[in-house]
Amino acid sequence: MSHSKAPADSVIARLKTWARGIKRDVVTVYFAARDSQAPMGVRILAGIVAAYALSPIDLIPDFIPVLGYLDDLLIVPLGLLLVMRLMPEEVLDNARAKADTLLAKPRSLWAAACFVLIWVALGFYLARFWM
Repeated sequence: MSHSKAPADSVIARLKTWARGIKRDVVTVYFAARDSQAPMGVRILAGIVAAYALSPIDLIPDFIPVLGYLDDLLIVPLGLLLVMRLMPEEVLDNARAKADTLLAKPRSLWAAACFVLIWVALGFYLARFWM
């Protein structure tokens, strides 16, 4: 039985690694967009790609079957790839260092606990409201 689980674990591990890479690239592109050494056109493109990737508003809403997630799976990675190819290497190196520093900072467990408490309280309130 454990043999059939290994390929699924491998796929999940690869997806998690890919998602972490995308997250790092988005933060890298954000910092590259703010670097005055980058060409203005590429800075604007980088700013648009970073803003779109970080925005809660999608070009195609996620509730539309298949197409809803297409922008998340295609537009963002292709935009990141384009910016990474057009951006000067020294700007990318500096932006990657800043992104790695930011992403290496520990997350606040206190803040996470507060968010969980807010959601639990909201859920409790909504449950009482409907009953």
